[in-house]
Amino acid sequence: MGYTAVFGSIFVDIKGFPFGKYLPTGRNVGDVKIVHGGVCRNVAENLANVGQNVALVTMFESGAIGEDVRRRLAARGVDLKFAVNAEAGMGMWLAVMNEQGDLAGSISRQPDFSAMEALVERRGDEIVRGCDGVVLEIDMRASIAERVLELAEKYGRDVYVVVGNMSVILKHPKLLRRVRLFIFNEIEAGSLFGCTLNRCDPPSVLEVVCREAAARGIREIVVTLGDQGAVYCDVERGESGCISAEPTCMVDSTGAGDAFFSGTVAARLRGFSLGEAARMGAHLAALTIRSEESTCPRLEDFLPPEEAAI
Repeated sequence: MGYTAVFGSIFVDIKGFPFGKYLPTGRNVGDVKIVHGGVCRNVAENLANVGQNVALVTMFESGAIGEDVRRRLAARGVDLKFAVNAEAGMGMWLAVMNEQGDLAGSISRQPDFSAMEALVERRGDEIVRGCDGVVLEIDMRASIAERVLELAEKYGRDVYVVVGNMSVILKHPKLLRRVRLFIFNEIEAGSLFGCTLNRCDPPSVLEVVCREAAARGIREIVVTLGDQGAVYCDVERGESGCISAEPTCMVDSTGAGDAFFSGTVAARLRGFSLGEAARMGAHLAALTIRSEESTCPRLEDFLPPEEAAI
């Protein structure tokens, strides 16, 4: 088995937790934690935690925080041979949680992706040629996304897309046809499809997703619906359906979406159907929600061997 190449950025999360009821305009006494974050950093660690071989293609910054992030990833078994150091190469996310552990507000500082663009141009061919599949944070820069997709097509590698602010997809909708799997939440999917989905029941969302996926050339799509679970549609196989959210104890919802993505992609890489993969994603999300970390617990036996896949 080769490795999964994860192209994306690293963020440092600064998270505040109130001891009592959160007051948006008041003074809140609580706890503040610094957590390693970033969607693709989380995904890379999650994939390693469930037994996938992972190479993270990313940028670090010099200094204590950057070195701390690097050490943790290496300890989890994430291969960092393709990572580079760059000034302003890491982002920062300031998040305030409410008393239920849900996100109450945030501010994000984006990295400078110039070094990432240069890295993909210089070593992208080598990276994609040697991997089994690609995870791509598509909202870094359109030029980065275009180059990675071009290389994936050259070597016949499936691409699994992480979306952030939707800027690249909304400006370049033709990219939808060049990807194996998209996973959106209901707000992101509504933005893409030009409708409101976050107040709809799962069967109604599924009807919209199946129709829009076929019309836009999307091969596989999953839309997460929070505590209502998720819906999925595999256009090529003609398979679709709804899955329920797994009951869990809420500690911190941060990273739940990244865990869902990671579990789903890990299962698809092992040959499971999209419906089964989405159920595994829901399981990993539930485990992450009951943890104080933004990534899933270490679960080497989370997925059965490849020969057990369906």
